[in-house]
Amino acid sequence: MISPALPETCDMTSRTARDRDARTSADASTTTWALAARDGDTEAVDHLVRALHRDVRHFVTYLGADPQTADDLAQDTFLRALGSLHRFEGRSSARTWLLSIARRAVVDSYRHASARPRLADTDDWQTVAERAQERGLPGFDDGIALGELLAALPDERREAFVLTQLLGLPYAEAAALSDCPVGTVRSRVARARASLMRALHDAERAEPLGATA
Repeated sequence: MISPALPETCDMTSRTARDRDARTSADASTTTWALAARDGDTEAVDHLVRALHRDVRHFVTYLGADPQTADDLAQDTFLRALGSLHRFEGRSSARTWLLSIARRAVVDSYRHASARPRLADTDDWQTVAERAQERGLPGFDDGIALGELLAALPDERREAFVLTQLLGLPYAEAAALSDCPVGTVRSRVARARASLMRALHDAERAEPLGATA
């Protein structure tokens, strides 16, 4: 007997394939713009920044950057990228290249501060987490901030999850960016997903505030 869930599964598979194709096409375009910008095309610079600003902003936020400095870190990332465009050869996608620069910018900001920035306990963090939240993820739309759940993960698992599940990087590219084997990235993602699902389950079971008032 055919499972009633089969059409939905096929539809999800089709959407996943379309999303993957769209990301591949977008990566090809941004890489072309990066190469053109390297050769002096000012319009290509504008296209590149517009196309990748959102991903860079989300990445530095999800890595735990202070929300008040996330915009500064994104700007710093693009300034670093534009300053090193002459070295970009297109061996990786422009998006992967920019995210690797963003990662270094975050690490440098931690070193400069000599202490890890606060991740929570501020209204500003709550706002940024909600704004950055991906609405297409099942289970994360019912008043539960994905940013808060991600903040509770170990750094390496959070980074692997963000790169592959939220920003859509292939596991191989995420592994190269994180300087670790592909299998390690897959393991980190699996563990992050399990932790997030447990946290989501616990949050959904928790009694709503004011229910006993």
